[in-house]
Amino acid sequence: MPLALFLLMLLGALCNLGQAMSREEKHKLRNQVVEMFDHAYQNYMDHAYPADELMPLTCRGRVRGREPSRGDVDDALGKFSLTLIDTLDTLVLLNKTTEFEAAVRRVLSDVRLDNDIVVSVFETNIRVLGGLLGGHSMAVMLKERGQSMQWYQDELLHMAKDIGLRLLPAFNTSSGLPYPRVNLKYGVRGPETRTGTETDTCTACAGTIILEFAALSRFTGDPVFEDHARRALDFLWEKRQRNSNLVGTTINIHSGEWVRRDSGVGAGIDSYYEYLLKAYILLGDDLFLQRFNIHYASIMKYISQPPLLLDVHIHKPLLPARTWMDSLLAFFPGLQVLKGDIRPAIETHEMLYQVTKKHNFLPEAFTTDFRVHWAQHPLRPEFAESTYFLYKATADPYYLEAGRTILDNLNRFARVPCGFAAMKDVRTGSHEDRMDSFFLAEMFKYLFLLFADSGDIPFDVEDYIFTTEAHLLPLSLSTAPRPSFIPSNRTFEEEMDDSNFDWTCPNTRLLFPDPGFPRNLREPIRSAIDKSCPRPAPYREPGMGRPPLRAQDFMANNPEHLELLRRMGVSLIHLKDGRVQLVQHATQAVSAVAAEDGVRFMQEMMELSSQQQKEQLPPRAIQIVSHPFFGRVVLTAGPAQFGTDLSKSSTGVRGFITVAEPYSGCSEITNAEYVQGHIALLQRGQCMFAEKARHIQKAGAIGGIVIDDNEGSSSDTAPLFQMAGDGRSTDDITLPLLFLFHKEGNILLEALKEYREVEVLLSDKARDRAAIFKGKPLPGSLIEGSVDMQEAEGDCQTEATTPTSFEPVSQSQSSTVKVDEMAPGEVPPEQEEVSPVDEDTSPAEDASPPQEEMSPTDPQGDVDPPQDENTKELTDDTDSSSQSVDELLADWQEDLEAFQQMEKDEL
Repeated sequence: MPLALFLLMLLGALCNLGQAMSREEKHKLRNQVVEMFDHAYQNYMDHAYPADELMPLTCRGRVRGREPSRGDVDDALGKFSLTLIDTLDTLVLLNKTTEFEAAVRRVLSDVRLDNDIVVSVFETNIRVLGGLLGGHSMAVMLKERGQSMQWYQDELLHMAKDIGLRLLPAFNTSSGLPYPRVNLKYGVRGPETRTGTETDTCTACAGTIILEFAALSRFTGDPVFEDHARRALDFLWEKRQRNSNLVGTTINIHSGEWVRRDSGVGAGIDSYYEYLLKAYILLGDDLFLQRFNIHYASIMKYISQPPLLLDVHIHKPLLPARTWMDSLLAFFPGLQVLKGDIRPAIETHEMLYQVTKKHNFLPEAFTTDFRVHWAQHPLRPEFAESTYFLYKATADPYYLEAGRTILDNLNRFARVPCGFAAMKDVRTGSHEDRMDSFFLAEMFKYLFLLFADSGDIPFDVEDYIFTTEAHLLPLSLSTAPRPSFIPSNRTFEEEMDDSNFDWTCPNTRLLFPDPGFPRNLREPIRSAIDKSCPRPAPYREPGMGRPPLRAQDFMANNPEHLELLRRMGVSLIHLKDGRVQLVQHATQAVSAVAAEDGVRFMQEMMELSSQQQKEQLPPRAIQIVSHPFFGRVVLTAGPAQFGTDLSKSSTGVRGFITVAEPYSGCSEITNAEYVQGHIALLQRGQCMFAEKARHIQKAGAIGGIVIDDNEGSSSDTAPLFQMAGDGRSTDDITLPLLFLFHKEGNILLEALKEYREVEVLLSDKARDRAAIFKGKPLPGSLIEGSVDMQEAEGDCQTEATTPTSFEPVSQSQSSTVKVDEMAPGEVPPEQEEVSPVDEDTSPAEDASPPQEEMSPTDPQGDVDPPQDENTKELTDDTDSSSQSVDELLADWQEDLEAFQQMEKDEL
């Protein structure tokens, strides 16, 4: 392994055409990585520990059960101080041995692993078991050198075995594939476990066990862990599709049937492939390399379409399964470097880099024409990982610049006073109140290694393998005494071809034949992405004739239209959550012809909604720029289909906010002297959005923010929607109008109550604070003179693509369309096929005249919004569990002083 990477570095050094980064510049960036780590780690310890994770916007810990459930993403939390355990070996790598020793003592004294709580087997294995093993490896290394940890007696290893034994009951299945969840105290059997009823798991969930379990067996001498991990891998291998040699995404743990037959290298499968190759490196067993090589050949044959990596169907591998990619596949170029296949690694990495430069971060998913598909970004480290491995293999300074881009974007857009906040929407720059443990476990490891010299690293990283969570396991385990294993199933060996081993690392044939090779690969990809900004296709007329009422002309508050619907057998049902359901009963139509018209109307309604979903406006940003916020707080807002188009404004609209009177804005504004020249706050309800806009515009307002009147509503649990007009021309409205849910709106109202003068910026996306303050002293800024580089990127950044599929529900002679008020920008994967229409199925009024109208673009329908890792947003924490404004101010002041001191130090 060390020889392999040495050869890659030696041969790759020939490609260095770019300007080499100076040693001083690299050291500056290395130190910046350490400072950023300190900012994140210390805020976790100060504000969150012993909680599992930090909530960086509200400066408190995330404790499972005390916060609203986020669904499956919360299964990583087990009340075992997750972030601290996940960060142990990072502390050593960054030369923080004193902090490491203190952290180990905290883990040993404070952490309990026997909590009555259901956790993810996959996440607990890679984060907790992996973190404990990585910490143990570092503790042993330090102790052997006599530097520190002389008191250490394998305590972390004992904890690792404890958690390993608590995970073992999940493997009690006929197939050997583990249940996806386990109760740390009670296992998987019995009612007290509250689990054990699941039938499916993802391929990566079952196939990303071998490194940690094998290491645990080698460290302890107990073969049971490696036995179970090998058995699970054997079963997945046996269930591969024999013609394509690909595996699906989800499998039944009892029968072995593929539940989801799409195959790729991203979410659901990614680390299965990674662990096959790394198991060979760690354990030295050719079996794993043989399996990996067969899979890899199929990946390159069917999935790899350089620079893209597109999912296919395992039974029909020439048939694409989707037209978008998820951000988790960003690890794959790094894996290809370990494989020795450098050319496709360069190509895919370059595509990812250009997408990153367009959107500041990799969106959770993006289309084949590089537009946003899912806009979230939870500070994932996979792109930094591949950047490090490509630099390691090529010594090309281009990858140092890519690393600098990652650093700059984290500081400009994700840094907040209490840590680093995940991005709710990369297009607007709005935040989520989360900082996952993997951010400390992985991101800072790879960035530090990218900029550090060999003398900066306290040990030889070539002696270790990185797990998928970047934990360090010693390669010496391959020579450790091997416990007696259950024999693996090797019946496939006759299918092997020795030529597979031509692709083992390093593959010098594919390294650089000339110094310009990497650049020649990158240039066409950069050009293709720069030119790719396609527009939605124009609306096409339905081919079913023209009924008396066209869907595009429908106004929900027009009595004549409602009567026409009644005659066609179409009725409106108002749901409790504010949506409206359109139901068509052919038997209730006044005639057979009217019934046919009703069917065509429903078909047009679905067609129109699908089209308008493609043409929906992206969300907007409301950024609080006055003291003490200084641009750090960004709220995601819904746009209006009328008024100033903020996407065409380079500066946005900036002004102080004031509450309009009447608050509803449905009559002439009585406090016009205060509203004039300000941004007016309004309450939703009682009249149309356009009417509110006209009243505040007449009073002299420069903008408006409508706050939802439904108490407790939040973008945490409801998708944003667009505000439509009132059925007549809105050309007279020239100010911008944005919408906030109740919870986000309260952040503005509370700030106004506390500080009286609150200034905000309305824009299409969050602005760099340097651009906001334009030369004035920039509070809390790490980067001087930076500018908003995304302005020149055009419409690519603000267009979201969401595939929709409409299937009218038909029972007997009835058909149904659900009409929703809210229009999210993205569709979570589990809900792609649910696609109802908005309450206003045209640019028209709400179905209830007193209410505002909405744009018809909700793809989620009556399915509850998912509470998963992609949907958490900035929360309004004015309750008793949150910090007071004075405490937040103290934190901001401390942060500001630290920034100012840093700037002095740099000078």
